[in-house]
Amino acid sequence: MSANFAALRSHLETALAGRVAAPFNYRDRHSVPTVPCGIPEIDALTGGLPRGALTEIFGPPCSGRTSLLVASLAARTSEGESCALIDAADSFDPHSAEAAGVDLKKLLWVRCKNIDHALRSTDLLLQSGGFGFVALDLMDVAPKLARQVPLDSWFRFRRAVEDTPTILALFSQESNAKTCASLVLRMDAHPAGWKRTAIDESARCTPLSVGLLLDEFGSRAEMLRSRIQRAASGSPRAFAAPDRAVGETVFRAKTKWNS
Repeated sequence: MSANFAALRSHLETALAGRVAAPFNYRDRHSVPTVPCGIPEIDALTGGLPRGALTEIFGPPCSGRTSLLVASLAARTSEGESCALIDAADSFDPHSAEAAGVDLKKLLWVRCKNIDHALRSTDLLLQSGGFGFVALDLMDVAPKLARQVPLDSWFRFRRAVEDTPTILALFSQESNAKTCASLVLRMDAHPAGWKRTAIDESARCTPLSVGLLLDEFGSRAEMLRSRIQRAASGSPRAFAAPDRAVGETVFRAKTKWNS
């Protein structure tokens, strides 16, 4: 029986060669190369962004999602990769992104009017290929609307990038891709750091003249799921992690004040 099954599988793989990539290995395909996302703490936690897979990053506003998105775009464009950003709410700020190191000449910015346009654009870009990093930004889309996206859409996106060098990342307020995502990160705001102003250190300071300046702000990232295992020996940026791995890290950014 096993010999017949092996022969049938070999026949089907030969018949589908060139039309369907790896028709039998998508369910157990966990070994993938990864690349840095631009934030060392996140890279240490996750091993980087996996190619040929769907990564989901979600969390409330001010949790660090945009910082991670911009850092990832900067990291990929600095390596000369073509990137695409599908902006479902037309909220991307190219000026601040460029100041953070994003090479806008390497970025295709798709400005959408609603989530429907965003999903269709993502489908077209994934089918066309040619992008090293594709980010679907649903961060400013109401969670109620994002929940209405059928699960088969995320499954289709995952299948579209399998066995390709493309990184697909979904940014949203809630987890929507579920088990279709190979890597899932939950972001949360971390308590900010404050410093006393010069006036507070004065001998004439009174209890009512207290003043503080924001010194640093941070985000907490928790890895809820990872199906990434070590790629072939010698592959750069390979990382081993079990399914449903749980870990967390905190990364901070110092503020800059003009004197």
